[in-house]
Amino acid sequence: MPRRGARAAKRRISVAKWLLRGTFRMAADADARRPAAAGSGHGPRHVALIMDGNGRWAARRGLPRASGHEAGLRAVRSVLDGALEEGIAYLSLFVFSTENWNRPSAEVNALMRLAEEASDSFEEYVERGVRLRWLGSKDRLPPTVIGALHEAEERTRAGRAMTVAFCFNHGGRDEIVRTAAVLARRAAAGRLDPEAIDEPLFARHLPLPDLPDIDLLIRTSGEQRLSNFMLWRAAYAEFFFVDTLWPDFTGDQLRAAVAAFAARKRRFGTV
Repeated sequence: MPRRGARAAKRRISVAKWLLRGTFRMAADADARRPAAAGSGHGPRHVALIMDGNGRWAARRGLPRASGHEAGLRAVRSVLDGALEEGIAYLSLFVFSTENWNRPSAEVNALMRLAEEASDSFEEYVERGVRLRWLGSKDRLPPTVIGALHEAEERTRAGRAMTVAFCFNHGGRDEIVRTAAVLARRAAAGRLDPEAIDEPLFARHLPLPDLPDIDLLIRTSGEQRLSNFMLWRAAYAEFFFVDTLWPDFTGDQLRAAVAAFAARKRRFGTV
């Protein structure tokens, strides 16, 4: 075969391979947006954790509350390892809520410092394909915290093994209100017909719209409430409430919850 014909053939093979990879990627993306099957033995795609109990953990040991938050940050590593081993695609961590500003200033300041340290600690997971995304509001946050979170997002943006939503200064009602305001401004400017607003369109305008609905939501410390966490995405989540305080929660306990999830029957309104 002439050289020109050989090169053309190689190009056609390369294009075919590229298209095939793209087809697989699109299929995988579509599958990731689909809720996990009900009672089919499949694991959850999106696991969310309300990391509660740091203060009580510290109090039981006669330590300041800030020490409990430091211990809680260390516990995140075990959970990240477990989530990666389970093949979880999305992991959301509720670190600081919009209501946590009401806590003592010393504790709030300690949490701000830990947010900067937490963004740095993700460096060790870059090679393992972990991507960090920040889900929350900039309101009242120090510029150093905002900068550290943005830097961590940029540093890990190539990760494809797992996306971690770092929910810091997050509130479920707040993000719904902000999304409604975006759509209201578009409608007022004549760029959106209000009658066209439905659930899929609303979801596309949420912060981090590519973050799918929660399949499995775990709350530690024995409390049994959502505490204004991801209200839109938690609509059909399976809830697991465990008595373990967050600093003592481990990757093994995460694996146990994932195994129990596979036996749950999820009907999504059907019979």
